[in-house]
Amino acid sequence: MSDISKRIEQKIGVPNLAEILAERIGAADLNSLLLDVYRRRAERRASATLLSEYVENRFVHLGQNDPRRLLEWDRTAFSLLPEGYVPVELSPLCPLGTNSVVATVSQNKTVVTTRSLEVVSDATNVLALECAVRRRALLKAAPGSAEMVRLAATHRVMRPQFVTNPRLLPHFRLFSLCSAGRDKGANSFLEAAMAEHVGFHLRALTTFLGKNSVFRVAVTDLASEIPSEGWLSVALAPLREQFDRVEFCFDQSRTTGRGYYDTVCFKIHEVSSDTPVELADGGSVDWTQKLLSNAKERLFISGIGSERVCALRHR
Repeated sequence: MSDISKRIEQKIGVPNLAEILAERIGAADLNSLLLDVYRRRAERRASATLLSEYVENRFVHLGQNDPRRLLEWDRTAFSLLPEGYVPVELSPLCPLGTNSVVATVSQNKTVVTTRSLEVVSDATNVLALECAVRRRALLKAAPGSAEMVRLAATHRVMRPQFVTNPRLLPHFRLFSLCSAGRDKGANSFLEAAMAEHVGFHLRALTTFLGKNSVFRVAVTDLASEIPSEGWLSVALAPLREQFDRVEFCFDQSRTTGRGYYDTVCFKIHEVSSDTPVELADGGSVDWTQKLLSNAKERLFISGIGSERVCALRHR
C-alpha cells in the first residue's frame, strides 16, 4: 500500500479503502461509483474555480507549436512512409493498463479515467495492440504466416511527468511507427525493421528541416556488452551511403530504455548546434509475443517528437 493510501484511510477512518476499491468492487460498479463521485464534485464547482484551474493546471494548457506547422510536418511524414505502412487514427483513450501491463511502464505515468480506461500516453503501445489484433487474424487464416503488419499514426499523448524539466511537456504530439511480423532467424526481421524505421525518420527530418541539419544515429546492442557490428555494417549500411552527413555510431553507455526494449534500440539527435536535440527513439520489444502468447512474434517500434521537430524548423 502506498503512503498516500495509508494517509487517506487514516484521515477518513475507513481502513482498507484502497483494497476495497481495487479488489472487492467489480469494474462496472466501481465505474458507476466514480461517475457519481465526479458528478457531485462537478455540481459543486463555481465558474471562477473552473477558470482558475484552466490557468493553473499545466495538463490543460495549449500546445506550444503553431498547429499549421504541425500539420505541415504530418503531411511531410505521411508522404514519406515506406511502402506497406497503413496510417491509422487512434482514439484518445485506450484500455486501462495499456502501458503498465505490456510495456512495464509505471501506471503513475498515465492519466486514468473512469470506465477502466486511460488517456493515451504512448501511441506505440496502442499501435502494438492493433498490430496484435491484425497478426492474430493473419495467423488464424494461415498458421505460421510471416505477413507483416505495418502501422503509422500521429497522435497527441498525455504524460503526467512530475518533473521540473521544462522540455518534458505534459502533452505533445508523436509520429509513431510499428512493424509486426514473425521471426526469420539471425535477427533478420529486426535488422530490416530498424533500417526501415531509421531510414524513414532521416528522410522525413531531412525533407522537413533542410539539408543543413546534421543528425546522429546512435544504436545500442542490448543483447551484448560488445555491440555486434552487423547492426551498422549490415542493417544500416545502405543508409550510411545514402545519408553521408549523418553520423552512425554505437552507444553502449545508454541506460534509458533498458528493460523496455530488448535486443536493440536507437536514438536520433539533431547535432548541428552545441546542444544536441533528441528527436526520435525506437527499438525492438516483446509486446506482441506477450499479447499473442507466441515466442515467434516480433515487433519493432519507434516515435519522433513532432513538437521538437517543429521547434527546429525556424531555429
